[in-house]
Amino acid sequence: MSQSKRAIILFAHGARDPQWAEPFLQLSRRVQQNMPECTITLAFLELMTPSLTDCATLLAEQGAHEITIVPAFMARGAHLRQDLPVLVDELAQQFPHIQFRVTAALGEADPVLAAMADWIALQ
Repeated sequence: MSQSKRAIILFAHGARDPQWAEPFLQLSRRVQQNMPECTITLAFLELMTPSLTDCATLLAEQGAHEITIVPAFMARGAHLRQDLPVLVDELAQQFPHIQFRVTAALGEADPVLAAMADWIALQ
């Protein structure tokens, strides 16, 4: 991990079909290429591993001081409104020396919506 000890966890839902994760793995690789100074990991809420707790534990062991959790969800449904805050509270208690921050869902970010609209217009 870099000197800044920053990390990003892309947090996706998870699915039974392993192929479902491929776009998230590609996204994780692209973010890592764009941010080589930062450790990028991918975690899942359910049905796939690693979990959010597994990723945070590994990052803590690597010396992370700041972890940004980016929900790779289209919108802020029940999982992001109810489940994620509980998980982040548990992580904050388990790792009080780490600053956790949660962004908006990817699908709610204006640049992401603009990129999707541009792609749709090309179809």
